[in-house]
Amino acid sequence: MRAVRVIGFDGPTGVACHEVAEPEPGPADVLVEVRAAGVVFPDVLHTRGAYQERHDPPFTLGGECAGVVRSAPTGSPHRPGDRVAALPPIGAFAGVVAVPEHLVLALPEAVTFDEGACLPINYLTAHFALGERGGLRPGETVLVHGAAGGVGTATIQLGAALGARVVAVTSTPEKAALARKVGAHEVVDAATFRVEVDELTRGGGVDVVVDPVGGDRFTDSLRCLRHRGGRLLVVGFTAGAIPTVKVNRLLLTNTDVRGVGWAKPAFAEPGFVGAQWEDLMPHLRSGALAPPVSAAYPFARAADALTAVDERRVLGKVVLHPDH
Repeated sequence: MRAVRVIGFDGPTGVACHEVAEPEPGPADVLVEVRAAGVVFPDVLHTRGAYQERHDPPFTLGGECAGVVRSAPTGSPHRPGDRVAALPPIGAFAGVVAVPEHLVLALPEAVTFDEGACLPINYLTAHFALGERGGLRPGETVLVHGAAGGVGTATIQLGAALGARVVAVTSTPEKAALARKVGAHEVVDAATFRVEVDELTRGGGVDVVVDPVGGDRFTDSLRCLRHRGGRLLVVGFTAGAIPTVKVNRLLLTNTDVRGVGWAKPAFAEPGFVGAQWEDLMPHLRSGALAPPVSAAYPFARAADALTAVDERRVLGKVVLHPDH
């Protein structure tokens, strides 16, 4: 089968599409024939050996996909021919992938394979961020950075579905248009968001900030929080720089900075992801959660897809399709 391989840590342009043997499933694995695979920022980090869970080259890239079950363990709820989304710890950019049974998720008929491939990482991260870490309540206001990216669009849609007022932070008119399309109630400019948020909230601030960007926005994000109970959720650092916080501000304003480390419980605790998926299922069936897929690339052009993500040129999500 064809697979997208990291041969050395040379960045997105250094990946190559090779012929490799199909995986042998373990006793608790579901074998999935991949129809589409989602591309996320951690994939870019893997190409540089910069992700926290490092794999030694050569290895097959990719952490989320959608497809059809080829085989499943005895007693599994999944059957050959079932449509599924899946979260392999690595190896999704291949024709076939073996995935632990607890990381395989039933895909509703109304959801396409391209959409399904874009759901697991970003939407489950958004669910963990807004729910368990953020404690978001209906009627609260959430400010979303990186609003036109994968995590951003997922957070906008889920926040709106949960009854929050969603304010999106974007840097271009095209990104602003996408944020509105996926459900943001207001959109503010990245260069002036602090002033605009102050005007929108009449000086009261927002209840929750979701930040997958980091960098120099962090301090102004803290200043956007409502005093006494505002929460800033640290999701990632796509801007590159890891910010620091002066904790005296948290003391003076009774606000929180909370880490959102979804991956560890997701992969280590069987049943964790399944419970999240059940919570999301009504919104998936209703169409409230629908990843905006802006482009699809064949495996042979994986470097182009990864470079677009790396350079933050992607609106919504991009997917890869197996070469045939």
